[in-house]
Amino acid sequence: MTAPRHVPSVSVTYKRTGATAKSNELGMRPMQERAYERRGEQYLLIKSPPASGKSRALMFIALDKLANQELSQAIIVVPERSIGASFNNEPLTKWGFWADWEVKPQWNLCNAPGADEIRVARSKVKAVGEFLARGDPVLVCTHATFRFAVEELGIEAFDNRLIAVDEFHHVSADDDNVLGSQLKAFIARDKVHLVAMTGSYFRGDAVPVLLPEDEARFATVTYTYYEQLNGYEHLKALDIGYFFYNGPYVDDIAQVLDPDQKTIVHIPNVNSRESTQRGKTTEVSEIMDALGDWQGKDPATGFDLVRRPDGRVLKIADLVDDGPERHSLVVAALKDPAQKNNRDHVDIIIALGMAKEGFDWIWCEHALTVGYRSSLTEIIQIIGRATRDAPGKERARFTNLIAEPDASEDKVTEAVNDTLKAIAASLLMEQVLAPKFNFVPKGNGEDTDFDYGEGGYDSTRTNVGFNEDRGEFQIEIKGLVQPESEEATRICRDDLNEVITAFVQDKRVLETGLFDGDHAGGNTPAEELTLVRMGKIVRDRYPELSETDQEAIRQRAVAALGLTQEASKEAAKAASAGGETTKANTALIDGIRKIAMDVRDLDIDLIDRINPFGAAYAILGKAMSEASLKQVAAVIAGKKIALSEDEAMMLAERAKSFLNERGRLPSLTSSDPWERRMAEGIEFLKRKVKAARDG
Repeated sequence: MTAPRHVPSVSVTYKRTGATAKSNELGMRPMQERAYERRGEQYLLIKSPPASGKSRALMFIALDKLANQELSQAIIVVPERSIGASFNNEPLTKWGFWADWEVKPQWNLCNAPGADEIRVARSKVKAVGEFLARGDPVLVCTHATFRFAVEELGIEAFDNRLIAVDEFHHVSADDDNVLGSQLKAFIARDKVHLVAMTGSYFRGDAVPVLLPEDEARFATVTYTYYEQLNGYEHLKALDIGYFFYNGPYVDDIAQVLDPDQKTIVHIPNVNSRESTQRGKTTEVSEIMDALGDWQGKDPATGFDLVRRPDGRVLKIADLVDDGPERHSLVVAALKDPAQKNNRDHVDIIIALGMAKEGFDWIWCEHALTVGYRSSLTEIIQIIGRATRDAPGKERARFTNLIAEPDASEDKVTEAVNDTLKAIAASLLMEQVLAPKFNFVPKGNGEDTDFDYGEGGYDSTRTNVGFNEDRGEFQIEIKGLVQPESEEATRICRDDLNEVITAFVQDKRVLETGLFDGDHAGGNTPAEELTLVRMGKIVRDRYPELSETDQEAIRQRAVAALGLTQEASKEAAKAASAGGETTKANTALIDGIRKIAMDVRDLDIDLIDRINPFGAAYAILGKAMSEASLKQVAAVIAGKKIALSEDEAMMLAERAKSFLNERGRLPSLTSSDPWERRMAEGIEFLKRKVKAARDG
């Protein structure tokens, strides 16, 4: 058996400024204060990481809307009953606010017995109707209860009320998404206030959460992962990586499951490729066997007790066992408020479909996930379990165990696809964890909000400024196109990661970018990805915008992804040369400044020539066996796709710029692969025209 390899693909270190935990005179932490400043907005979208305090931010906003904005009631809508506890009573006046948060027991429907199915939960829908009639201030219910209530009572019944939707990424603009359709109807009627909150605005199925015309109605408050993690007191570093294994995962899991780290293990779905087909309870038993000798169960908590070879007894919470009596005992033990601050209460949690969204175990140091997760939202939620701040917890990590492609398997293509998707998720998480990018034209002028490094702002060169408090870059780029419309400006400011997600999750982009670029000995020029493929993705995503706006968005998305990857390579070089990796997180900042200093002017043409997958390929080469890497490349090479008419048209458009600059058309015999590709686009269209003419 080939020895597995574990290589972090993303490794970030933060300054631990303590700012995240500091409160203002009203008892608000930084994100909450930022959201409260926008409390007067009728439609408000809050994008903020897990553990940043979104629930309390909503309490502040809701209380103001009820007291000062003439709304009659607030309805808080959460995805599952367990999350309803986040909106229990809070004595906010104790920390300086002017009112306490209080929910009468009968109006927290998450605590009411009965499943959230319309056949058995009529009483909850009836309770919503009674709440609307009674006039008490706050009700908390699940997404399901709210959907059923709206279907039964009608949109008009909720007029003049605040509807706050927690974990908003569960909504989508798809016509089949009932809650999404209902929210569209609320917005069209325009008689309610909406607050939407999410720790992840991505959707793995590529369906937008809101249609552009509806999203334009929302004011957005963004609090980044960088701001959140940089402002912690204890947690200093986060590693994200993938681990390739052969054979059953339970045979190799001990190599990445460190019993000295507080860990949540998410085992694979029983129908997935990674499942051993031995049954989920058998897999749990085998994981425990890999850790030590089973000693029985704790009668008080239901936790399994496993003795390690060194004599230490591990307490393991098995959330996979769905026997109702045992399951409820374990869940109750994990939720026990008396144990919340007890690091030694439990050591390892094993889960299947649980312990993700809204699950609060601050001591978790390692989120270990077996099998590819198709949704980036799910990955972000899982990582969020490990990124809580806690005393003595300096490092956290997320590891994704993936089966190496095996040529003997019938499903080798599926295995390759899972590998590529895991790499895509890693690239996207790197963007999520990075500071925010603000790109400006060369010669923009000094902005006193930014630190331009040693020597300060210099009008004779490219400048890279950084604002540590906001976690934001200001980077000058020559040839940068400016957006014309307000919507394009908003996208450039707030939604670049959504554009990058669509790009990196494009199967063809990922395959050619990783395995047919010059870093892999291939023939695809970077410009085919950055100009043609990213251009098409932006045009398809924002067809209503002008060509100028589309190009402004394309340039900034390419720059954000390309510069992050190039800076990561610089950081990796520094680390391999013996650089200090535990210092404050200046690696990305230093890397981008170095890139800017290596050229006189950082221009968009230079950025377009960066293949954004080069760094990922280097990591993959270390993490996967050489034989498997070659096999993946062979599978991809075997299904190269011919040039399409749409792509040929885009290449011809780029050839016009080439003609204007050089005074000649691109040549098929050029030594420059990008020039040859543009020439191929022209030739393709010539053949197309000739074929049409010839009948």
